[in-house]
Amino acid sequence: MDATSGPVWGRAEQQDFRSRVRGTLLGVAVGDALGGPADALALDEIRSAYGPEGLLDLAFGSGRRGTVTHHTQLTLFSVDGLIRAQVRRDTGAWHPPTDLHRAYLRWAATQRDWGPDERREDDGWLAREEWLYVRREPTRPLLIGFGDETMGTLESPKNPGELGPEAVARSAPFGLLVGWEPQLVIQLAVECAAQTHGHPIAYLSAGAYAVIVHALACGDSLDGAVQRALALLAARPGHQPVSDALQHALGAVRQGLPGPARVEELAGDGTADGLLAASVYCALVGEDVRHGLCLAVNQGGPSAAAGALTGGLLGALHGETALPPAWLAELEGRPTLLELADDFAMEMTQGPALHGPAGSSPGWLARYPRA
Repeated sequence: MDATSGPVWGRAEQQDFRSRVRGTLLGVAVGDALGGPADALALDEIRSAYGPEGLLDLAFGSGRRGTVTHHTQLTLFSVDGLIRAQVRRDTGAWHPPTDLHRAYLRWAATQRDWGPDERREDDGWLAREEWLYVRREPTRPLLIGFGDETMGTLESPKNPGELGPEAVARSAPFGLLVGWEPQLVIQLAVECAAQTHGHPIAYLSAGAYAVIVHALACGDSLDGAVQRALALLAARPGHQPVSDALQHALGAVRQGLPGPARVEELAGDGTADGLLAASVYCALVGEDVRHGLCLAVNQGGPSAAAGALTGGLLGALHGETALPPAWLAELEGRPTLLELADDFAMEMTQGPALHGPAGSSPGWLARYPRA
């Protein structure tokens, strides 16, 4: 599974990649923050709370504007797990799903503990970020999936009947493995999704989302990225509902002006495939990032997940400078997001200079321990 002998990194390529990594992670977070306050509201309730046009700006949630939910928290730990997997490769141990599972267990500790435990030397820096030690509406499948040390697998998944979008919403970072072949990206995303969401619709939606982000991060168009995902899905058992949802999203683009009714129709009852379709649609028809995100969150389904998924797509497509600066200015955890994004980009483009047989940076191994 030597999937990481990827592109040759000149300086311009490195800068473009870092912008897309930052864009993806900040996009997930800003979409999550926008949608969070509307998460449990029907469309008429959103309009009565925020005005006839709906939610068009960051609103108060968890005490202030710009706060994120568990979607962003878990996305951060996805990135942490991917960096740790690369670092651990030097030891000869190479099983990324296990490294991701360990990262998600570190997230689960943030939901139980009062704050960072300094005695856990192998936690790395992200698990010591105190602002992450808050509960932001984590769903039952997440708490059950990561509630013990047992890792769900495709053969023995956790929550095999679970159809929700939470596993999809933490899967954007898998798409940023631009040196990997797309079929390995989808496989890793699917295996990691099954750790909490064991229904094929949920884990295949996560795989499809990761592959779409992957194509965007490699410079493809959104339409081309969806076509690539459809081609890869076709070989997988149980793919039909997810493939149908993506086809439905592409078809809806040609059906008149975008609006909440179309988004709600695509999102359906808030399952993973519906949210995937709705986010693809909003990213395709949005006039800009702000419009696409507002379209995604103004509907009666899971607004935070819809915003996070749409933001990840638009951030990967356009890079960080396309995101609304006034929203980024108020975004909770932005310094952490940027630090992690830059670490990820550095690991993916310059990993051998940070750790390897010839020698390792002690500072890097303190941030991302091999244990």
